Amino acid sequence: QVQLVESGGGLVQAGGSLRLSCAASGRTFSSYGMGWFRQAPGKEREFVATIRWSGGDTIYADSVKGRFIISRESRRNTIYLQMNNLNSGDTGVYYCAFQAVGSPKYNCWGQGTQVTVSS
Repeated sequence: QVQLVESGGGLVQAGGSLRLSCAASGRTFSSYGMGWFRQAPGKEREFVATIRWSGGDTIYADSVKGRFIISRESRRNTIYLQMNNLNSGDTGVYYCAFQAVGSPKYNCWGQGTQVTVSS
């Protein structure tokens, strides 16, 4: 099993920045990749960004491309999401997710951290 703990959410003005962190513990050696998703009030959860644990390849949603940066710190089993030039559309609960090697989907989720962007 893998446990994920997010941190770094909060309230920020439009145009500001935040950095989210997600620390993984447990069977992290089985990691294929980790990612960030978000869910706005009344909407379904959506993909934000993902990073491959080996090689560090990244993929972003079009809505955050050029503004958000996902990165990893392997020795700490931690990923980050640097969010710049935030707007009200970025408001929501941000979830960290873990995908194990051989798994077709993300199979472990964090508890979420709230990000609120005020206009």
